[in-house]
Amino acid sequence: MSKIIAVNAGSSSLKFKLYDMPSETLICSGAADRIGQSMGNFSLIIGQEKLSINIPIANHQEGVALLLKYLIENKVIQSFKEIDGVGHRIVQGGKYFFMSAIITPDVIAKVTEFIPLAPLHNGPNLMGIEAFQTILPNVKNVGVFDTAFHQTMAPQDFLFPIPYELYEKYDLRRYGFHGTSHKYLFLQVRQHYKVKNNPNIITIHLGSGASLAAIKDGKVVATSMGLTPLGGIMMGTRTGDIDPSVLHFAALKTGLTHEAVYEMFNKKSGLLGMSKLSSDSRDLEAADIQGNVQVKLANQLFVRRIADFIGQYHIRLGGVDVLVFSAGIGENSGFYRHLILEEVKSALGIIEDLEVNKATRGKLAIITKPESKVTAMVIPTNEELMIVKDTYEIIKK
Repeated sequence: MSKIIAVNAGSSSLKFKLYDMPSETLICSGAADRIGQSMGNFSLIIGQEKLSINIPIANHQEGVALLLKYLIENKVIQSFKEIDGVGHRIVQGGKYFFMSAIITPDVIAKVTEFIPLAPLHNGPNLMGIEAFQTILPNVKNVGVFDTAFHQTMAPQDFLFPIPYELYEKYDLRRYGFHGTSHKYLFLQVRQHYKVKNNPNIITIHLGSGASLAAIKDGKVVATSMGLTPLGGIMMGTRTGDIDPSVLHFAALKTGLTHEAVYEMFNKKSGLLGMSKLSSDSRDLEAADIQGNVQVKLANQLFVRRIADFIGQYHIRLGGVDVLVFSAGIGENSGFYRHLILEEVKSALGIIEDLEVNKATRGKLAIITKPESKVTAMVIPTNEELMIVKDTYEIIKK
């Protein structure tokens, strides 16, 4: 048995899950929140029991110290020696990482290099790594990159039609994100979909942040997010792909700086900006059903953008066999899944199982009928388990 921790470090938080491997058994989970604020919170969930304490947490190292302290106090582990590895979610691995990697000074330097492309993520990810390296110096740390699974794209799929020098000098290109989730979903399809040995798959990670990936022969050939997570489909607060000149003219007309408009496109656009109500799909689903015209328009735009990418990837793959819905909206909202399937059903020959789709929340299910030309599935994603699996495979070599 081997105990592995999956870590997702944010600027003021450190979320974790502890697994027993190779059984893939979740032992416990928790988080250190409001790090660096006057009062923080530490939580630990073991089975049905939850510990929650309010306590100042000055930095990520103190968060890690609390985690290990309460693991021992609650007899989850007897000593630190039981921890065999720590897997860290790292958002932006740039052009360097096609797979997960042991954390070395060279890896840290490369992750640091790409902080400008993911300032809210790569910096905090590094703080989490440093904290675990300080407190558990003899434990191997592994970086699991959101961008890695997408690095199989061909140049004509990842390059932008801008002066080539911008790519050569500054690595401005499509990277894609949610790669750990898309990889997990692909592996789950391979395990549970028995009709075809090597299906063409479109995975739809549909949450507040959202992206699609087209997977052929087990490799990503296209993905929707771009240089940053702002690209691709419309999201909770993000625009997704738009005419680049909108940024210029929005700044010109409003008097805002380009930086302020860019912030608007990240945090005040998407479903929130279009609906004038909320970025939460649950609020928007209820308002749509109640007849809110503005919300209905926002939902129609959201669904159309997703359908456009499905159509594009259907062609890119030479035909799609499986559509996979996942993440918060994809796993839990039959309402949005139905709208999306309705949009693409004629082109793809999809025959939805309305009752199964309506009843499916947070569990694996096939939501199309057997005679449907394309199989649509709901698969709950598990990025933490994917992080742990990669970490375990690397450290046992």
